[in-house]
Amino acid sequence: MLAIVVSLFSGLFSLYRERGAGTRTVRLLTWRVGLSIALFALLLLAFRFGFIAGYTQ
Repeated sequence: MLAIVVSLFSGLFSLYRERGAGTRTVRLLTWRVGLSIALFALLLLAFRFGFIAGYTQ
């Protein structure tokens, strides 16, 4: 989660610094999307294998 936030702010800083003219911003934001998808997949797997308890009544 921390890596996602760091990547987000790095992309924001890069966007501000380069004024949208470079490819560094795209690369950093692509990393953020990839990390977010990986986190979501890990959460789904953790739920599936019982590491995270589901909601029961």
